[in-house]
Amino acid sequence: MSSVDKAIETQKQNIQAKTGRSLKDLMGWIQKSGSKKHKEIIEAVMQEFSLGWGDANLLASLFLNPPGSQIASIEEITDGYYAGKSEVQRQIHDKAMKMINKLGEFEIAPKKTYLSFRRKRQFAMLGPASKGRVELGLNMKDISGTDRLLEQPAGGMCQYKVFMEDPSEVDDELMGWVKKAYDAST
Repeated sequence: MSSVDKAIETQKQNIQAKTGRSLKDLMGWIQKSGSKKHKEIIEAVMQEFSLGWGDANLLASLFLNPPGSQIASIEEITDGYYAGKSEVQRQIHDKAMKMINKLGEFEIAPKKTYLSFRRKRQFAMLGPASKGRVELGLNMKDISGTDRLLEQPAGGMCQYKVFMEDPSEVDDELMGWVKKAYDAST
């Protein structure tokens, strides 16, 4: 089982502990609610069970794409991102994921070309970039950009970006920035 799948299993257990209901009961409640769209389910679950967005999103995803359906795993989605890319890009991604997974509980939301990491809001994104690089976007405040930590114009998806060309660039400095973004996303 991948570290991502382990994180999802932990999140499922935490949801059951928070609500006092099994996943089967929660799926039954969603069915009875009449909500059919992803966003509607999230809103209904957040209101009824006082869950955060990440937990409600997971329940909506499980309801709309039950186990056994043909939904790709995070690992399969990530494989698709790096198909035709260099092996070094995938090594950078995997090393960054190991680092990010050590932070604690968060949701991974696959997008078209990258993974989004959320707590109450997005704190980072990770995916392949042009020129054989991997891009890490970060959302945090009160830090000055550097030659490596590139400050982005206001209004974008991320306030900072870091481009990596070698696995050695996934280091303590990078981890410090990711932790700052993670801590600020509550």
